[in-house]
This record gives sequence, structure tokens and C-alpha cells, in this order.
Amino acid sequence: MRARAVRAVLSVVDPDVPLKCATTPPTITPVFRKSFPKATLRRQHICCKTIVTIVPTPPDNPLRNVRSNIVQSIRAFRVPELQEAARQLGQHFLYANLAGAQTKQDVLDTIAEQFTLPAHFGKNFDALYDCITDPLHKSGPQPGFIVVLEQIPTNARFDKETREQLLDIFREAADYWNDRKVAFRCFYSFL
Repeated sequence: MRARAVRAVLSVVDPDVPLKCATTPPTITPVFRKSFPKATLRRQHICCKTIVTIVPTPPDNPLRNVRSNIVQSIRAFRVPELQEAARQLGQHFLYANLAGAQTKQDVLDTIAEQFTLPAHFGKNFDALYDCITDPLHKSGPQPGFIVVLEQIPTNARFDKETREQLLDIFREAADYWNDRKVAFRCFYSFL
């Protein structure tokens, strides 16, 4: 929900600025600035009056510089920050801690359980892709997704090729949602 901007017309903004049109607009008085410390104040100088538009500053979102459809390492982010960002943006937050998984089947079981995938989930990569794309799209408009895959196993039973296959599923899902203009950000870390 966007906050409505408040407009205020100030006939005398700063006593040190003469009341005539000048090339530079008058400054906003410190008293006025203190009244709205967390707002962006936009000025428009019209003759001898200054119109000040007060635009509330949105809460600081750690994802403001992250592409809307991406799969990337979690490096600079913490899970609680991502969860809060999802809440602020009104997006779905999907989290799976894969620390206890050792094999491909363990990883798929953990994801199915922690993402609460449907009972008919086929426990393979194709079924995972299907569950995070098409049925969700058919269920109606989606606000976006922030997905966290934490501590993906790095052992011989879940080798590099299998890890890349898993991340490719989420890259393909990001492309799927990008085509539908829905944000899909996936963050991952390795064990």
C-alpha cells in the first residue's frame, strides 16, 4: 500500500531568504525538517511560495539492489533479513534448511516438507520445477517469491553436478516467473 504524499504551501520558509523570486529556491527550515525526519522533502519554487511535498521514506529493503529474478549465493544476506524483506514486499517466503540431507532424495524430501509441497509431489527435479511454477501460476496472481536454500550438502552423495541441477531448477523457475512479470529471488548457501 502506497502512502499518500502530503502537500504544504509555505509562504515564508526561511526568514533569511528574501520574499522574491530567485534563481535558487529557499531552503527548508530546520524546524520543518525536524517535523518530518524520515520523509523525503521535495520542493518546488513558485514565485514567492515554496510547495513542499512530503513523501514518507519506505522501510529500508535489503533487496533494493537485487534483480527481481535471480538465483544467487546468500553471502551478504541473513535469513531473518530476507524474511522481513518478503514481508515488507508482500511476497511468499520459502525456506529450506538442508543441513541434515545427504542424498538427492534427502534434499527433495526436505524441500517438499519445508515448502509444504502437495502430497502428489513426485520427488524428482522435474516434479520440483512443476510444483514451484505451473500450479502456483494457475492458482491466481502471485505477489512474488523469496526462496532460501540453506546449507545445500557438498558431499560425494550429493555431488557438484547434482547441486548444479538443483540450482538450475530454481534458475528455470526464475525465468518462468520473469516471463510472467513476477519476482522470484532464490538465495542459497552450501554446507
